[in-house]
Amino acid sequence: MIAARLTELTVRFPTTGQTAVDRVSLTVESGACVALVGESGSGKTLTARALLGLLPPTARAEVAMHEIWGRPAPADASRSWNAIRGAFTGLVPQDALGGLDPLRRVEHEVGDALRLHGVPAADRRARVVSALASAGMPEPETRLRLRSDELSGGLRQRALVASAMIADPELIVADEPTTALDAEHRGRVLRELRARADAGAGVVLITHDLTSVTDIADIVHVMRHGSIIESGAPAEVLRHPQHPFTRELIAASPRGVPRGTRLTSASGAVDVPPERGEELLRLTDVSVAYPVRGTGQARPVLAEASLDVRARETVGLVGESGSGKTTLLRAALGLLPPDSGAVLIGGVERRGATPSQRRAMRRRVAFVPQDPLDSFPTGARGDIVLRDALRAAGMPRAARPARAHALAAEVGLAPELLARPAAELSGGQRQRLAIARALARDPDLLLLDEPVSALDVTVQARVLDLLDDLQRTRGTGHLFVSHDPDVIAHVSDRVLRLEGGRLLPA
Repeated sequence: MIAARLTELTVRFPTTGQTAVDRVSLTVESGACVALVGESGSGKTLTARALLGLLPPTARAEVAMHEIWGRPAPADASRSWNAIRGAFTGLVPQDALGGLDPLRRVEHEVGDALRLHGVPAADRRARVVSALASAGMPEPETRLRLRSDELSGGLRQRALVASAMIADPELIVADEPTTALDAEHRGRVLRELRARADAGAGVVLITHDLTSVTDIADIVHVMRHGSIIESGAPAEVLRHPQHPFTRELIAASPRGVPRGTRLTSASGAVDVPPERGEELLRLTDVSVAYPVRGTGQARPVLAEASLDVRARETVGLVGESGSGKTTLLRAALGLLPPDSGAVLIGGVERRGATPSQRRAMRRRVAFVPQDPLDSFPTGARGDIVLRDALRAAGMPRAARPARAHALAAEVGLAPELLARPAAELSGGQRQRLAIARALARDPDLLLLDEPVSALDVTVQARVLDLLDDLQRTRGTGHLFVSHDPDVIAHVSDRVLRLEGGRLLPA
């Protein structure tokens, strides 16, 4: 049985003249998992969303055949899709941070598909709890009344997975469903997708995690510039790639590549990391607890956490979703005062610092977020993002345009891209813009929260090489948070693990 089929799909954006998908044909059989891999902007997400009739309104699609379970798919924007989505199809969207309504509680967000298809309210809660548990949500009963802004990125990701699976759909499109998850929960979600396929569902997996493709997919399609350039069984395609781009994609993986080796260098030359410099950051016995709503109690998140980061050093930080990594970064940034313990920047304790010392601290530390688009002003162009950062850093107005272009050049962002709204940039381009913004204040220390988790492997490689280059030229220290063990092993001089709120050597 064919779960879904697209034949000769072409997707264009008339306002830009761009052909984003060019005559792609895709068949998803029931009981099978089909993986789409490729660079950002290659057309993977548009192709998969076309299966569900969810192309953006500015897109114009042409297709010779579009079938769902052997029947012609409804016309675009047809109300008939409402009877299909949720009950027969499920989508795990790419944006874990923006995919949930921040004004609604988890119970209602996850249970929407059941509500829309007539499941009585009395039966919904138990199924929501079960779906959350299957997606790896710890203590799901306690999360039902929370809103998405009260969840970590990994917990939001699991809520999205639960909402897509709750109605047992027969066609599942999972668009980067594991980007915010640690290795254990990433494996759990992938095993759940494989189990759904084994039970008869058709599954489409979009991923940049090439290792997961081998374990879960029956067939893999490699996409580039809107076309499928290579297809086949994962073991065959990934071990014996035929197309030069597929070989490039595999070579860009950081797995087994030692610290200091360029991922995008054909020579593979090793630059020995320089000796560590002065101490930039020290956390001493930092503890943080969050109040639990309606109980009068507090939940410990960090317990006597201690670490240090020096110039020209990268310290990797790993731990399960919800283990306190983001809380630790917020404490280091000064956004969250610890309940006890000390945070020192350049040897100065933040709590006892004078106003002038606090200003100097803010200059010395910069943050690169997991989702840069969410942190940019809505609709802002790239040059405005950088000029605002330079203004905040105290640079005179007349000097800002030239300095903005210099920063863009330093991170490899083409000048013409600064004239575009940040929302129109690719994932890799937005991440470079976020790094350039962080460099606007000439910081000594970069705090990086999953800076490459949402990037495909080739773009990830270029960003990781960029961070190494900046460390060599600027002498910065990096505190690098990631769920990806291959990335952490490649970038780090030392690795620490958060477990139960405590920091331990990895």
